[in-house]
Amino acid sequence: MINKNRVKISDILSSDWLDKEAFVYGWIRTSRFSKNVCFIELNDGSSFKSLQLVIDMQSISIDESKMQTGTCISAKGLIVKSPGADQSCEMQVSEVKIVGLADETYPIQKKRHSLEFLREIPHLRCKTNTFFATFKVRSKLAKAVHDYFQDRNFLYIHSPIITLNDCEGGSEAFQITTLNLKEVKEKGLDYSADFFKRPAYLTVSGQLEAEPFALTHGAVYTFGPTFRADPSDTPRHAAEFWMIEPEMAFYDLDDLLELIEDFIKNITRKIKDNCQSELEFFKNFIEPELDNRYAVLLDHKFERIDFAEAIEILKQADRKFEVEPKWGEDLTMEHERYLVDEHFKKPVFITNYPENFKSFYMRINEDGKSVACVDLLVPGIGEIISGSQREERYDFLEKRMLAKGMEKSLYEWYLQTRLWGSAPHAGFGLGFERMIMYLTGMKNVKDVIPYPRAARKIY
Repeated sequence: MINKNRVKISDILSSDWLDKEAFVYGWIRTSRFSKNVCFIELNDGSSFKSLQLVIDMQSISIDESKMQTGTCISAKGLIVKSPGADQSCEMQVSEVKIVGLADETYPIQKKRHSLEFLREIPHLRCKTNTFFATFKVRSKLAKAVHDYFQDRNFLYIHSPIITLNDCEGGSEAFQITTLNLKEVKEKGLDYSADFFKRPAYLTVSGQLEAEPFALTHGAVYTFGPTFRADPSDTPRHAAEFWMIEPEMAFYDLDDLLELIEDFIKNITRKIKDNCQSELEFFKNFIEPELDNRYAVLLDHKFERIDFAEAIEILKQADRKFEVEPKWGEDLTMEHERYLVDEHFKKPVFITNYPENFKSFYMRINEDGKSVACVDLLVPGIGEIISGSQREERYDFLEKRMLAKGMEKSLYEWYLQTRLWGSAPHAGFGLGFERMIMYLTGMKNVKDVIPYPRAARKIY
């Protein structure tokens, strides 16, 4: 039976529990034995910091072989001031019991494990300090995102996971089906027998479905999983990730940039204020320059430049790029990193990209060659947000769709929103995991997702 008098370790560490008895549950992070004393670092998940247990083995009989990393125990004892510099208090144990044994086969031991090794055991890596801290930040960041939009009266909507159209008009969508693939191979493809009677896909974005709500409620946001069948397997790529996508009516591009900067600063400040123990760990073991990362976002006004200006800066750089920067071609990661890491050394908004390689829904500028869009670049990461003023004019939107070879019938519902009460509006998308990477210093997107999915791999 669970002892209902259980006290959370976070309460013991943050409150005045000195000279009081407490009963705790938790998992052994580390244990060491010195003469007739056993020292255990116990963590119950309520706090990044653990509680040190001190067991006098002359008074309490314990099996040393069972007090190993990973074992779940319960303990009762007196909370006293700790003589150690790393903790304010400790428990002088009077009673200890094993709840769940972790034997010598437990793969996470008291040593540094590589992130590659831990990636192969996602069901256990959350027990390590690195991932314990990572997923605490992830949780706090999700709350900060919701708080930001809810406090500003944005409507939270759940966009569909299964869609019939691809927001980006590309070929990176996962197709789903109820058809027996063996029969498809033998008899050919017959969608009349499929669940939806037509091709269906996992969503790559909730933007298109959010726009009609913005044209009703004024300001909305989606925050949910998206999927990309990108065959790349790099530290920046995952097949399943989360996106934050607000859409706002009566916003132009300038309004959008103001919102993005305020949003990024706000959620960054929330993590800095509410995850101090975790950030100290990341600074000590993952990213020594983490404090500077936060200062870069919080202490500077974000730079704003036009795409044409970005090209000129790159052309005048005193270095050779692998790909020559030019108007009409997208920036490479090398270009982005130079602009943000070396030239400006702070976050940069790049606006008004050439329309030829940008999405169909972005509003055409008066020059007829560029679109009212923006990418936000941040030091150490590169592009972290993409957004635009949406094309609210039916004829312009239809023309761009047809020019990109898109099947108009699949987007008829989207075009109709430009016929009946259309209005200027704008929105952006933030890759949630990229923001976590920036705020923690973690280098691989697969290490900020609890159970990552990537090309050729399901961890």
